[in-house]
Amino acid sequence: MINKRLLIKNLLAHNDENSFYDKKRKIDISNKEGKAKFLKHICALSNSNPKNNSFIVIGVDDRENAIIGVPFFDDSKLQNLINAYLENPPVISYENIPFPNLPADKVIGLVTIRSQNKLTALKRNIWKYWGGTVFFRDGSMSMPKTFKSNIEDVNSEIVSAIESHAQNNIELTLDGVMDFVNNRHGDLDSTYKVFKEQFVLCWAGKKKVVNGETYYSRVDIELINEQVKLFYSALDEVSITFDNDSFTILEYVHLGVQKRFKYYPLEEVVIRFRESGTYTINTRLIFEPPQVDRKTLYHIFNNNNVIFYKLKRGIELNQGEWKDLYNLSNTYLICYLNGFETAMQKMEELKPLLKKFSGGIYGRYRETMRILRKVRYEE
Repeated sequence: MINKRLLIKNLLAHNDENSFYDKKRKIDISNKEGKAKFLKHICALSNSNPKNNSFIVIGVDDRENAIIGVPFFDDSKLQNLINAYLENPPVISYENIPFPNLPADKVIGLVTIRSQNKLTALKRNIWKYWGGTVFFRDGSMSMPKTFKSNIEDVNSEIVSAIESHAQNNIELTLDGVMDFVNNRHGDLDSTYKVFKEQFVLCWAGKKKVVNGETYYSRVDIELINEQVKLFYSALDEVSITFDNDSFTILEYVHLGVQKRFKYYPLEEVVIRFRESGTYTINTRLIFEPPQVDRKTLYHIFNNNNVIFYKLKRGIELNQGEWKDLYNLSNTYLICYLNGFETAMQKMEELKPLLKKFSGGIYGRYRETMRILRKVRYEE
């Protein structure tokens, strides 16, 4: 079993990006340009490594090789993007890897790309790249090239060596459990469970019992053997159930308008462990958006637009508008889910406007966009 934190350290030790490894400060697939650049690198790495894994490490300063981290990212729809745009798409995974020097809400993203040993190409246009384009790695660059039939497998041996040096052991596992429970989450209810005598799963959160049901907030769930953060949420409520074979997370989101808020089930994640030393993660969206009458929504939408334009022009907000600012992205989301299509553009433009505010305003925006990404995924 590979310890993904060790794997990242071994990859970073190479310093220079190459034909099986790339590193990025961040990726942004919320727009066509960001998606296109991400697809280009996936395509190039897949074609340049037909027989072995290749990797993209996200959250690393390219010049100094420093670990700076990125927010936790849920990859449940990422393979859909790859399948939609690439011919002979590789199998990819996006994993969130915690590092001791990073804040609780930051991780290093690890994209693992497994080629299908077939030529991967764009199958339709995106941004400035034409359908049919084939990319390969040229040193540290992903470049369009004319396909040649004699692709050489030059990396299998070195990638195997890197993965071999990242194998987990009992000491690392025990250290990981103790660090999770005692150091990083000493102020929360935390515990662990061993599945199939191989997998050690730790979780922590602020526990509360309502009508006999147990819920957690500030939830952090990690697979210690692989040093992978499986779930993280600073705001939403989560219920957890498990048996000897599986671990189930049911996530709720807090939404509403005009002080009428409630928790809505959003997504169920089931992790199943096998005797063979493998596991699967299955995700099921169960969200039913809040329904609000049109007259109320028009009032909320117009009020949001006033705040939006004031932020854009640097005009001081009044006292009532300051109170509404925290839930601005949340109420725009509800408007969008109830048919106000232009609310989407406003939400996208809010990002740089809300980044400068403290008090959890930008954190609330990030959580809202995470919900949006789950319920509405654009190819």
